[in-house]
Amino acid sequence: MSTGDELKAAVAARRDLGPDFEDAVVESFLDKMGQEIDRRVDERLAAAGPSGKDRDRAARRADGQRLALAIVSLSVGAAATLPLALLVDNPPYAAIWIGIVLVNLIFNMGSRRQ
Repeated sequence: MSTGDELKAAVAARRDLGPDFEDAVVESFLDKMGQEIDRRVDERLAAAGPSGKDRDRAARRADGQRLALAIVSLSVGAAATLPLALLVDNPPYAAIWIGIVLVNLIFNMGSRRQ
């Protein structure tokens, strides 16, 4: 039922019930309008996107992912270069570390766009 229909029904109920029930009719109408306003606000908030709490949670998750990637990158880099230093005369350190840096940069740039 639309707002106009609700108002017409409230006025008709007031006429039928008389002035003794006017307060109850008005209170009922205002309660229905309050519920309708709450529903519309909730719809707009849902359409606007995640709440502040959800954004904070997503930011913490992204920070955790960046930290995990940095730790894994350093571990993989150390694990890859240490055996090469012992086994190969001219190990490709630069290529390994440039690859690690590029992976971290790409990940961090991509996560900041969101």
